[in-house]
Amino acid sequence: MKIAFDGKRFFNNASGLGNYSRDLVRILATHFPRNQYIILNKEQSERGKKILEIPGVSFKKTSNGSFSRQFKMGKDAQNIDADIFHGLSGELPLKWNSKPIKKIVTVHDLIFMRFPQYYSFFDRKIHFWKFKKAAEQADLIIAISEQTKRDIIKFLKVPESKIRVVYQGCHQSFKEMQSSEFLNSVKEKFGLPEKFILNVGTVEERKNLLNIVKAITGTDIPLVVIGKKTKYFNKVEKFIKKNKLQNQIFFLENVSMEELAAVYKLAEIFVYPSVFEGFGIPVIEALFSGTSVITSNTSCLPEAGGPDSLNVNPTQPEDLKSKILFLWNNEAERKRRVEKGLEYAQRFNDENIARDLMNVYSEV
Repeated sequence: MKIAFDGKRFFNNASGLGNYSRDLVRILATHFPRNQYIILNKEQSERGKKILEIPGVSFKKTSNGSFSRQFKMGKDAQNIDADIFHGLSGELPLKWNSKPIKKIVTVHDLIFMRFPQYYSFFDRKIHFWKFKKAAEQADLIIAISEQTKRDIIKFLKVPESKIRVVYQGCHQSFKEMQSSEFLNSVKEKFGLPEKFILNVGTVEERKNLLNIVKAITGTDIPLVVIGKKTKYFNKVEKFIKKNKLQNQIFFLENVSMEELAAVYKLAEIFVYPSVFEGFGIPVIEALFSGTSVITSNTSCLPEAGGPDSLNVNPTQPEDLKSKILFLWNNEAERKRRVEKGLEYAQRFNDENIARDLMNVYSEV
Protein backbone atom coordinates (compact mmCIF):
# COMPACT_ATOMS: atom_id res chain seq x y z
CA MET A 1 0.00 0.00 0.00
CA LYS A 2 0.97 3.61 -0.54
CA ILE A 3 -0.26 5.72 2.38
CA ALA A 4 -0.15 9.53 2.41
CA PHE A 5 -0.32 11.55 5.63
CA ASP A 6 -1.16 15.15 6.39
CA GLY A 7 2.25 16.23 7.72
CA LYS A 8 1.38 19.57 9.33
CA ARG A 9 1.49 18.27 12.92
CA PHE A 10 4.25 15.77 12.07
CA PHE A 11 6.64 18.61 11.26
CA ASN A 12 5.26 21.58 13.21
CA ASN A 13 4.12 20.35 16.64
CA ALA A 14 6.68 19.62 19.36
CA SER A 15 4.33 17.58 21.59
CA GLY A 16 0.76 16.24 21.58
CA LEU A 17 -0.43 15.88 18.01
CA GLY A 18 3.16 16.04 16.75
CA ASN A 19 4.25 13.11 18.90
CA TYR A 20 1.17 11.14 17.84
CA SER A 21 1.92 11.76 14.14
CA ARG A 22 5.61 10.88 14.35
CA ASP A 23 5.03 7.80 16.52
CA LEU A 24 2.30 6.51 14.22
CA VAL A 25 4.50 6.70 11.10
CA ARG A 26 7.52 5.28 12.98
CA ILE A 27 5.50 2.34 14.31
CA LEU A 28 3.96 1.52 10.93
CA ALA A 29 7.21 1.81 8.98
CA THR A 30 9.04 -0.36 11.51
CA HIS A 31 6.47 -3.15 11.66
CA PHE A 32 5.14 -3.03 8.09
CA PRO A 33 8.16 -1.98 6.00
CA ARG A 34 6.72 -3.19 2.67
CA ASN A 35 4.36 -0.22 2.43
CA GLN A 36 5.23 3.29 1.29
CA TYR A 37 4.59 6.11 3.77
CA ILE A 38 4.57 9.62 2.30
CA ILE A 39 4.44 12.70 4.52
CA LEU A 40 2.83 15.65 2.74
CA ASN A 41 3.57 19.23 3.80
CA LYS A 42 4.80 22.55 2.47
CA GLU A 43 8.16 22.09 4.15
CA GLN A 44 10.17 19.76 6.39
CA SER A 45 11.57 20.42 9.86
CA GLU A 46 14.14 18.93 12.21
CA ARG A 47 11.31 17.36 14.24
CA GLY A 48 10.51 14.79 11.59
CA LYS A 49 14.04 14.18 10.36
CA LYS A 50 14.69 10.92 12.24
CA ILE A 51 11.44 9.35 11.04
CA LEU A 52 12.24 10.24 7.41
CA GLU A 53 15.44 8.20 7.71
CA ILE A 54 13.41 4.99 8.19
CA PRO A 55 13.25 2.94 4.94
CA GLY A 56 9.89 3.35 3.22
CA VAL A 57 9.19 6.83 4.66
CA SER A 58 9.53 9.87 2.39
CA PHE A 59 8.57 13.53 2.16
CA LYS A 60 6.49 15.07 -0.61
CA LYS A 61 6.23 18.83 -0.94
CA THR A 62 2.64 19.93 -1.47
CA SER A 63 1.46 22.40 -4.08
CA ASN A 64 2.06 26.08 -3.40
CA GLY A 65 -0.65 28.62 -2.70
CA SER A 66 -2.92 29.86 0.05
CA PHE A 67 -4.95 27.14 1.79
CA SER A 68 -3.06 24.46 -0.14
CA ARG A 69 -3.53 22.06 2.80
CA GLN A 70 -7.30 22.39 2.46
CA PHE A 71 -7.61 22.60 -1.33
CA LYS A 72 -4.53 20.92 -2.86
CA MET A 73 -3.04 18.36 -0.47
CA GLY A 74 -5.74 15.76 -1.18
CA LYS A 75 -5.21 16.06 -4.93
CA ASP A 76 -1.43 15.88 -4.39
CA ALA A 77 -1.96 12.54 -2.63
CA GLN A 78 -4.16 11.30 -5.47
CA ASN A 79 -1.64 12.43 -8.10
CA ILE A 80 1.08 10.25 -6.55
CA ASP A 81 -1.38 7.32 -6.67
CA ALA A 82 -1.73 6.96 -2.91
CA ASP A 83 -4.16 4.24 -1.89
CA ILE A 84 -5.05 5.91 1.42
CA PHE A 85 -4.95 9.46 2.80
CA HIS A 86 -4.78 9.66 6.60
CA GLY A 87 -5.59 12.94 8.33
CA LEU A 88 -3.83 12.71 11.69
CA SER A 89 -5.52 15.54 13.59
CA GLY A 90 -9.25 15.60 12.98
CA GLU A 91 -9.10 17.15 9.51
CA LEU A 92 -9.22 16.09 5.88
CA PRO A 93 -8.63 18.16 2.73
CA LEU A 94 -11.77 19.71 1.26
CA LYS A 95 -11.02 19.17 -2.44
CA TRP A 96 -10.29 15.95 -4.33
CA ASN A 97 -10.13 14.89 -7.96
CA SER A 98 -11.71 11.84 -9.56
CA LYS A 99 -8.82 9.41 -8.85
CA PRO A 100 -9.76 6.71 -6.32
CA ILE A 101 -8.39 7.12 -2.80
CA LYS A 102 -9.61 6.00 0.61
CA LYS A 103 -9.83 8.54 3.43
CA ILE A 104 -9.15 7.96 7.13
CA VAL A 105 -9.16 10.58 9.88
CA THR A 106 -7.98 10.33 13.49
CA VAL A 107 -10.10 12.21 16.02
CA HIS A 108 -8.31 12.76 19.32
CA ASP A 109 -10.99 14.45 21.40
CA LEU A 110 -14.03 16.70 21.30
CA ILE A 111 -13.15 18.69 24.41
CA PHE A 112 -14.31 21.90 22.72
CA MET A 113 -17.82 20.41 22.77
CA ARG A 114 -17.71 19.06 26.34
CA PHE A 115 -16.01 22.09 27.86
CA PRO A 116 -16.84 25.09 25.65
CA GLN A 117 -15.70 27.52 28.37
CA TYR A 118 -12.08 26.70 27.51
CA TYR A 119 -12.51 27.89 23.88
CA SER A 120 -13.57 31.06 22.11
CA PHE A 121 -16.86 31.10 20.22
CA PHE A 122 -14.99 31.36 16.92
CA ASP A 123 -12.66 28.43 17.70
CA ARG A 124 -15.59 26.21 18.71
CA LYS A 125 -17.43 26.91 15.46
CA ILE A 126 -14.33 26.31 13.30
CA HIS A 127 -13.38 23.11 15.15
CA PHE A 128 -16.88 21.69 14.91
CA TRP A 129 -17.19 22.46 11.20
CA LYS A 130 -13.80 20.90 10.37
CA PHE A 131 -14.38 17.78 12.46
CA LYS A 132 -17.92 17.28 11.17
CA LYS A 133 -16.80 17.69 7.55
CA ALA A 134 -13.90 15.24 8.02
CA ALA A 135 -16.17 12.69 9.70
CA GLU A 136 -18.57 12.86 6.77
CA GLN A 137 -15.82 12.50 4.15
CA ALA A 138 -13.91 9.69 5.86
CA ASP A 139 -14.36 6.06 4.91
CA LEU A 140 -13.38 5.17 8.49
CA ILE A 141 -12.67 7.22 11.60
CA ILE A 142 -10.00 6.31 14.14
CA ALA A 143 -10.83 7.27 17.74
CA ILE A 144 -7.91 7.17 20.16
CA SER A 145 -10.03 5.88 23.05
CA GLU A 146 -13.45 4.43 23.82
CA GLN A 147 -14.27 7.79 25.42
CA THR A 148 -13.52 9.64 22.18
CA LYS A 149 -15.56 7.07 20.25
CA ARG A 150 -18.57 7.78 22.46
CA ASP A 151 -18.11 11.53 21.96
CA ILE A 152 -17.88 11.18 18.17
CA ILE A 153 -21.17 9.28 18.16
CA LYS A 154 -22.82 11.81 20.49
CA PHE A 155 -21.58 15.14 19.14
CA LEU A 156 -20.83 14.42 15.47
CA LYS A 157 -23.77 12.03 14.99
CA VAL A 158 -21.58 9.38 13.38
CA PRO A 159 -22.76 5.75 13.30
CA GLU A 160 -20.73 3.43 15.51
CA SER A 161 -20.04 1.17 12.53
CA LYS A 162 -17.82 3.87 10.99
CA ILE A 163 -15.47 4.19 14.01
CA ARG A 164 -12.50 2.06 15.02
CA VAL A 165 -10.64 2.53 18.33
CA VAL A 166 -6.86 2.45 17.97
CA TYR A 167 -4.94 3.50 21.07
CA GLN A 168 -1.92 5.76 21.09
CA GLY A 169 1.50 4.70 22.23
CA CYS A 170 4.32 6.80 23.54
CA HIS A 171 7.88 7.66 22.64
CA GLN A 172 10.40 4.82 22.75
CA SER A 173 12.47 6.66 25.40
CA PHE A 174 9.93 5.81 28.10
CA LYS A 175 10.23 2.09 27.39
CA GLU A 176 14.03 1.90 27.43
CA MET A 177 16.31 1.29 30.38
CA GLN A 178 18.45 4.31 31.20
CA SER A 179 21.73 4.00 33.06
CA SER A 180 22.02 5.10 36.67
CA GLU A 181 24.75 7.51 35.51
CA PHE A 182 22.33 9.21 33.12
CA LEU A 183 19.56 9.33 35.72
CA ASN A 184 21.94 10.93 38.22
CA SER A 185 23.15 13.45 35.64
CA VAL A 186 19.55 14.51 34.95
CA LYS A 187 18.87 14.78 38.69
CA GLU A 188 21.93 17.03 39.09
CA LYS A 189 21.25 19.10 35.98
CA PHE A 190 17.75 20.11 37.10
CA GLY A 191 18.47 20.17 40.84
CA LEU A 192 15.81 17.57 41.59
CA PRO A 193 15.04 16.51 45.18
CA GLU A 194 15.81 12.97 46.34
CA LYS A 195 12.09 12.05 46.32
CA PHE A 196 9.28 13.87 44.50
CA ILE A 197 5.94 13.58 42.77
CA LEU A 198 5.63 14.58 39.10
CA ASN A 199 3.10 16.33 36.86
CA VAL A 200 3.61 16.65 33.10
CA GLY A 201 1.39 18.62 30.71
CA THR A 202 0.50 22.09 29.57
CA VAL A 203 -0.08 24.35 32.57
CA GLU A 204 -3.69 25.19 31.71
CA GLU A 205 -6.93 25.14 33.67
CA ARG A 206 -8.21 21.83 32.29
CA LYS A 207 -5.04 20.02 33.43
CA ASN A 208 -5.78 21.13 37.00
CA LEU A 209 -2.30 21.82 38.41
CA LEU A 210 -3.69 24.15 41.06
CA ASN A 211 -5.47 21.28 42.80
CA ILE A 212 -2.20 19.31 42.98
CA VAL A 213 -0.55 22.32 44.61
CA LYS A 214 -3.46 22.59 47.06
CA ALA A 215 -3.20 18.87 47.80
CA ILE A 216 0.46 19.05 48.86
CA THR A 217 -0.02 22.23 50.92
CA GLY A 218 0.78 21.41 54.53
CA THR A 219 3.00 18.46 53.56
CA ASP A 220 6.72 18.32 52.81
CA ILE A 221 6.22 16.46 49.51
CA PRO A 222 8.16 18.09 46.64
CA LEU A 223 6.36 18.53 43.29
CA VAL A 224 8.12 18.69 39.92
CA VAL A 225 6.16 20.21 37.02
CA ILE A 226 7.07 19.98 33.32
CA GLY A 227 4.88 21.74 30.77
CA LYS A 228 4.31 24.84 28.70
CA LYS A 229 2.90 27.72 30.74
CA THR A 230 -0.29 29.57 29.81
CA LYS A 231 -2.08 32.46 31.54
CA TYR A 232 -3.41 29.93 34.05
CA PHE A 233 0.13 29.67 35.44
CA ASN A 234 -0.30 33.12 37.00
CA LYS A 235 -3.18 31.78 39.11
CA VAL A 236 -1.06 28.82 40.25
CA GLU A 237 1.94 31.05 40.97
CA LYS A 238 -0.17 33.40 43.07
CA PHE A 239 -1.30 30.48 45.27
CA ILE A 240 2.28 29.18 45.57
CA LYS A 241 3.57 32.56 46.75
CA LYS A 242 0.66 33.15 49.12
CA ASN A 243 1.27 29.78 50.80
CA LYS A 244 5.10 30.05 50.69
CA LEU A 245 5.53 26.90 48.59
CA GLN A 246 8.31 28.25 46.34
CA ASN A 247 10.92 25.83 47.74
CA GLN A 248 8.58 22.83 47.42
CA ILE A 249 7.62 23.15 43.73
CA PHE A 250 10.06 22.89 40.83
CA PHE A 251 9.16 24.06 37.31
CA LEU A 252 11.49 22.55 34.68
CA GLU A 253 12.09 23.98 31.21
CA ASN A 254 13.99 22.90 28.08
CA VAL A 255 13.72 19.19 28.92
CA SER A 256 14.63 16.80 26.09
CA MET A 257 12.60 13.64 25.47
CA GLU A 258 15.36 11.44 26.98
CA GLU A 259 15.59 13.73 30.02
CA LEU A 260 11.81 13.70 30.41
CA ALA A 261 11.86 9.90 30.42
CA ALA A 262 14.54 10.01 33.12
CA VAL A 263 12.48 12.40 35.29
CA TYR A 264 9.51 10.03 35.05
CA LYS A 265 11.73 7.16 36.23
CA LEU A 266 13.11 9.24 39.11
CA ALA A 267 9.63 10.21 40.36
CA GLU A 268 7.89 8.27 43.13
CA ILE A 269 4.38 9.09 41.88
CA PHE A 270 2.97 10.59 38.69
CA VAL A 271 -0.06 12.79 39.42
CA TYR A 272 -2.45 13.72 36.57
CA PRO A 273 -5.84 14.99 37.81
CA SER A 274 -6.96 16.44 34.46
CA VAL A 275 -10.64 17.34 34.19
CA PHE A 276 -10.93 15.71 30.76
CA GLU A 277 -8.66 14.08 28.15
CA GLY A 278 -9.11 12.36 24.83
CA PHE A 279 -6.53 9.80 25.89
CA GLY A 280 -3.82 11.03 28.29
CA ILE A 281 -0.43 10.03 26.88
CA PRO A 282 1.43 11.21 30.03
CA VAL A 283 -0.34 8.42 31.97
CA ILE A 284 0.99 5.84 29.48
CA GLU A 285 4.47 7.40 29.69
CA ALA A 286 4.37 6.95 33.48
CA LEU A 287 3.20 3.32 33.26
CA PHE A 288 6.02 2.42 30.86
CA SER A 289 8.50 4.32 33.06
CA GLY A 290 7.68 2.18 36.09
CA THR A 291 6.08 5.00 38.06
CA SER A 292 2.89 4.64 40.10
CA VAL A 293 -0.01 6.74 38.81
CA ILE A 294 -2.75 8.85 40.35
CA THR A 295 -5.21 10.19 37.80
CA SER A 296 -8.81 11.33 37.45
CA ASN A 297 -11.89 9.15 37.57
CA THR A 298 -13.28 11.03 34.54
CA SER A 299 -13.20 10.71 30.73
CA CYS A 300 -10.69 8.20 29.31
CA LEU A 301 -8.23 8.41 32.21
CA PRO A 302 -9.32 5.21 34.02
CA GLU A 303 -9.10 3.57 30.58
CA ALA A 304 -5.54 4.85 30.10
CA GLY A 305 -4.33 4.18 33.65
CA GLY A 306 -5.86 0.75 34.12
CA PRO A 307 -7.22 -0.92 37.28
CA ASP A 308 -4.05 -0.45 39.34
CA SER A 309 -3.75 3.30 38.97
CA LEU A 310 -5.43 5.28 41.74
CA ASN A 311 -8.39 7.36 40.59
CA VAL A 312 -9.49 10.62 42.19
CA ASN A 313 -12.21 13.21 41.83
CA PRO A 314 -10.23 16.00 40.09
CA THR A 315 -12.34 18.73 41.69
CA GLN A 316 -11.53 17.65 45.27
CA PRO A 317 -8.00 18.49 46.52
CA GLU A 318 -8.63 16.57 49.75
CA ASP A 319 -9.30 13.35 47.81
CA LEU A 320 -6.11 13.93 45.85
CA LYS A 321 -4.16 14.65 49.04
CA SER A 322 -5.25 11.41 50.72
CA LYS A 323 -4.27 9.34 47.65
CA ILE A 324 -0.88 11.05 47.34
CA LEU A 325 -0.12 10.49 51.04
CA PHE A 326 -1.27 6.86 50.81
CA LEU A 327 1.22 6.04 48.02
CA TRP A 328 3.97 8.36 49.28
CA ASN A 329 4.07 6.55 52.63
CA ASN A 330 3.71 3.01 51.24
CA GLU A 331 6.63 1.81 49.13
CA ALA A 332 5.33 -1.76 48.86
CA GLU A 333 2.02 -0.50 47.48
CA ARG A 334 3.83 1.70 44.94
CA LYS A 335 5.89 -1.27 43.75
CA ARG A 336 2.84 -3.51 43.45
CA ARG A 337 1.00 -0.94 41.36
CA VAL A 338 4.08 -0.32 39.20
CA GLU A 339 4.35 -4.01 38.31
CA LYS A 340 0.65 -4.30 37.50
CA GLY A 341 0.72 -1.00 35.60
CA LEU A 342 3.59 -2.15 33.41
CA GLU A 343 1.64 -5.30 32.55
CA TYR A 344 -1.43 -3.22 31.67
CA ALA A 345 0.65 -0.83 29.52
CA GLN A 346 1.55 -3.62 27.10
CA ARG A 347 -1.77 -3.06 25.35
CA PHE A 348 -0.26 0.25 24.23
CA ASN A 349 2.95 -1.24 22.87
CA ASP A 350 4.11 -0.69 19.31
CA GLU A 351 3.23 -4.17 18.03
CA ASN A 352 -0.42 -3.91 19.08
CA ILE A 353 -0.83 -0.38 17.74
CA ALA A 354 0.81 -1.28 14.41
CA ARG A 355 -1.47 -4.31 14.02
CA ASP A 356 -4.61 -2.32 14.83
CA LEU A 357 -3.69 0.50 12.44
CA MET A 358 -2.91 -1.92 9.63
CA ASN A 359 -6.25 -3.66 10.22
CA VAL A 360 -7.99 -0.32 9.63
CA TYR A 361 -6.00 0.34 6.46
CA SER A 362 -6.66 -3.18 5.18
CA GLU A 363 -10.36 -2.84 5.92
CA VAL A 364 -10.76 0.22 3.67
